[in-house]
Amino acid sequence: MASILSSGILAAEDLVHVVGRGETIYSISRFYRVSAEELMRINGITDPSRLQVGRRLTIPSSAFSDISTGAQILVDYRVVRGDTLYGIARSHEISLQSLLEINKFSSDHVIRAGDVIKVPGRAPVPSGTVTADASLRWPVISRGITYMTGQMGVIVEGEYNESVKSLTQGRVISAGPWRKFGRVAIVEAAGGYFYMYGGCETLSVSVGDTITPGMEVGKLGVNAVSERPQLFFMVFRGDTPIDPAKAPRAASNART
Repeated sequence: MASILSSGILAAEDLVHVVGRGETIYSISRFYRVSAEELMRINGITDPSRLQVGRRLTIPSSAFSDISTGAQILVDYRVVRGDTLYGIARSHEISLQSLLEINKFSSDHVIRAGDVIKVPGRAPVPSGTVTADASLRWPVISRGITYMTGQMGVIVEGEYNESVKSLTQGRVISAGPWRKFGRVAIVEAAGGYFYMYGGCETLSVSVGDTITPGMEVGKLGVNAVSERPQLFFMVFRGDTPIDPAKAPRAASNART
């Protein structure tokens, strides 16, 4: 992934990629898992052979759309007599506001027996569930780890506002909001590796910063879907995702 996002604050749905040396429309679209045609259309590109190094490309909101960033799915619920939206939300362990947003209901919406609405339901645990190993270091103190869909990365359960720590030495090439991953820092490390720390409430680093193993990159936030503190941790080598459990970790990094 020879790329960076723009520095500064971005809109949550406005992902920006700065073209690096040797990159093409095809290689960029392959990394973000979008079509080359869509990438060209949204950026007004008619001749992909004239893509210039340093050009800022807007990445379509469909980027990484096939990656699940939470352990929840939406299922149908049939309203019975006596149900209220507040009661349904409480029984499914979400806020009333979240239930309203899921169903695109107004605050004064009235439900009736027989109505079918959407509520969170637990998806089957992915086949590659990770058991946190006491000898393996993670960016936060692990309280449970599961793989994302397609094993593109892992979701690490943590504590709200705890430090998210770098596993390696490297340079911050991106820092800011990134669609459904919350606030994200991407660190370029030796060997062509890129470490993505997502789901942060706040970031402690900026683009261009040099960091060391164990240094804080941000504070853990709450996943809006699961409503739990969860870190989205992904590792790439070039534009190829690798198993974060097998990614290099600096030997001098203090255990988190």
